[in-house]
Amino acid sequence: MKKLIILLGLPLIFNVAYGHTHNNVKLTRETKVIAITILAEARGEGCGGMYAVAAVIAQRAFERKRTPKEICLKPYQFSCWNGKTLKSLEHLLKVPQADYAISLAKNIRLLSRDFVGFANHYHNNKIKLPYWAKGQKPVKVIGNHIFYKL
Repeated sequence: MKKLIILLGLPLIFNVAYGHTHNNVKLTRETKVIAITILAEARGEGCGGMYAVAAVIAQRAFERKRTPKEICLKPYQFSCWNGKTLKSLEHLLKVPQADYAISLAKNIRLLSRDFVGFANHYHNNKIKLPYWAKGQKPVKVIGNHIFYKL
C-alpha cells in the first residue's frame, strides 16, 4: 500500500505496507549515499532539517553540474564521509528516520531548493564558525543548521 504524504508543501510517496519505504527493494548505491549523507548530517533535526540538507545537496549538484552522489562523496564537503566508507555508514539506513531520508534521496532532483534560499553551504550552530562562513550572511536557519548561498 502506498500513501501520499504532503510535507513542507511537497508530495512524497511512502510505501507503508510494512512501515518502511525500502523493504524488499534493493537501493541503488546513489540512493544509499545520498540517504546516508542526509541521515549522518541531520537525522536529529527532524523532517525539516533533513529536507534542508537534501536541498543543499540538490543545489550543489545543480550549480556544479554533478550528480548528487558525486556531491556527497567529494572529499571534505560533508564531514560525515571524512575517513568513512559506505559500508561503515550503512547502519544508518536502519534508524527510524531512514524511510524519510531514502524518499528524499530518491526524489532529490524534485526537491524545492528554495526551501533553503538556494543555499549551497551550511554548518551546525554548535561548532566554531567555519572559515568559509566568516563575513557571510546566512540565508536561513533551520534547527541547529545555518545556511548560506556562497
